[in-house]
Amino acid sequence: MSSHPTKITFFEFLTPLITSGQKTITIRDESESHYVPNTEVEVFTLETDRKVCDIKILSVEPLNFDEINEFHAEQEAIELPKLKQLIREIYPNIDKLFVIEYELIKK
Repeated sequence: MSSHPTKITFFEFLTPLITSGQKTITIRDESESHYVPNTEVEVFTLETDRKVCDIKILSVEPLNFDEINEFHAEQEAIELPKLKQLIREIYPNIDKLFVIEYELIKK
């Protein structure tokens, strides 16, 4: 049986958007594209490794940088220019990305 990731990290400033259910996708590079739909994943802060909540992975789809649009910005709960800037800061020379859609698991 193949293993799948059970943990994902987010910048701390994004975690309130996740726990409120406003942020429902994340855009990652190939190294973080191995999440499996219908699996539960623990969310931690990148800076302090503090557990924030649990999410259920809904889908993982390829996405080119130039395809990032208002829909993604809305799902990320960030304005489009800020989203593109953030993605470029994190992945400076990578155009082949992945959009991971998830939902908050309310406990």
